[in-house]
Amino acid sequence: MATSDRVVIFDTTLRDGEQALPQSLSMRQKLQIALALEELGVDVIEAGFPVSSQGDFESVQMIARSLKNAVPCGLSRAVVKDIDVAAEALKVAEHFRIHTFIATSTIHVKDKLRKSFDDVLAMGVAAVKRARQYTDDVEFSCEDAGRTPIDQLCRMVEEAIEAGATTINIPDTVGYTVPTEFGGIITQVMNRVPNIDKAVISVHCHNDLGMATANSITAVQMGARQIECCMNGLGERAGNCSLEEVAMAIKLRSKALGGLSTGIVSKNIARTSALVSKICHEPVPAHKAIVGSNAFSHSSGIHQDGVLKNRETYEILTPESVGFSGNTMLMTARSGRHMIRECLRKLGYADDDYELNDIYARFLKLADKKGQVFDYDLEALIFFTKLDEEDDMYHLDQMNVMSGSLGTIPTATVRLRVGRRTRTESSIGNGPVDAIYNCITHLTGMKVVLKSYEISANGAGMDALGQVDVTVDYEGRIFHGMGLSTDVIEASALALLRAINNIERAKRIHAEKKRPGRTAKAIAAEAAHEAADSAS
Repeated sequence: MATSDRVVIFDTTLRDGEQALPQSLSMRQKLQIALALEELGVDVIEAGFPVSSQGDFESVQMIARSLKNAVPCGLSRAVVKDIDVAAEALKVAEHFRIHTFIATSTIHVKDKLRKSFDDVLAMGVAAVKRARQYTDDVEFSCEDAGRTPIDQLCRMVEEAIEAGATTINIPDTVGYTVPTEFGGIITQVMNRVPNIDKAVISVHCHNDLGMATANSITAVQMGARQIECCMNGLGERAGNCSLEEVAMAIKLRSKALGGLSTGIVSKNIARTSALVSKICHEPVPAHKAIVGSNAFSHSSGIHQDGVLKNRETYEILTPESVGFSGNTMLMTARSGRHMIRECLRKLGYADDDYELNDIYARFLKLADKKGQVFDYDLEALIFFTKLDEEDDMYHLDQMNVMSGSLGTIPTATVRLRVGRRTRTESSIGNGPVDAIYNCITHLTGMKVVLKSYEISANGAGMDALGQVDVTVDYEGRIFHGMGLSTDVIEASALALLRAINNIERAKRIHAEKKRPGRTAKAIAAEAAHEAADSAS
């Protein structure tokens, strides 16, 4: 039985994870991910399935040659050719692992392999012996172990270890088991296999019932010492056990788990997650544990109040521990007065600079209208009694775009209305949106840096509106803009203009604050008086 408290992290993003992608990754992309995983502290990297294609062979070979600390691994069926090809790809590394497998569950043996269990047993033993001719680091997997009769599973494990396997993988291939059940399987294997002390027990859990992480953690509690997982939970069907989840669960609950630990450098998690997401074109769901955009964001007023008093009230992990710069406090209609006061304090306003109840009442009206309110919106509420688009400096009056293929240079002409005057600008770009943005930045004189650009559908069918959300950096401060239109190009223009109008409003506020004797409270009172006069 394994006595070490160190849990080996076996990453299969490049093998099982890639199987879930609509397109294969290039060799360079795979190498980039592999090097990032090595920097993250992954122990074993399953680089691919070498026999599957020449491209996969070359990728595995290149990764094996490039890794310095992590152990490169190649997958093979319990077939001589697979094993030989894997060894050929991996032999460029000083140390490598061959991972061979065969199905052991009744349904797989009978309906997929169409063999007897004794035949499968013999094939597994022969595969391990073949792999041992090339390396002393051989892993054997009992595919679909979660549905394999326990007597047959224990027999297969014993025979594989006797043949020379140094790691035995017990996969829940189809995510069928629940934690108590899977933990029981590991316990029985640990107790019933007489030579189990000669191998490390590994687990490879899928997420079909959403239990991959729970099953993996239960398994290491029962004695397993390797977890096979993927970054961001990528993988076949519903995905594999998520690397970041098990790594942080073990780190945070180490004491409760009997002192278990991994070699994962947790502060690199966010960066690695973002890299994998970008390369694989697989966005991370906002609600994804550990690395989702909402993982460290707070919207409820009750939660915000608690976090502001003591962040541990609602944060069991710090965002900094996984590589994020900090948490996010979303100002919505659910936010309370404490949150609004704290945000204004961060903007430099003292409590006596404004009337909190008045600001909060107007904040709620704005939040109901906009959904999310940003710091510059909140600041503007001090100086303006209302924030209407009609008060914006820049309005889109007209736009024309020419774009196409066969060497056509995207060109745009934009006319903006500024007060009673109009301004027109033409420009080229690397695409129609870029051309329009070049026009708008020239016309407004705003040197902004586009940080993010997102398109989504608002509604469904032919009449759906295209929604474009942008964030821009202006002199070190982030501003947001959103545009809606049935024409996504127009929506793009409106989104940038919204952000620029927010910048313009912030500049006006900054100028007001610098004028002698112009306190926030005095300006707010003046704006309220003017509004009352207009109403009368």
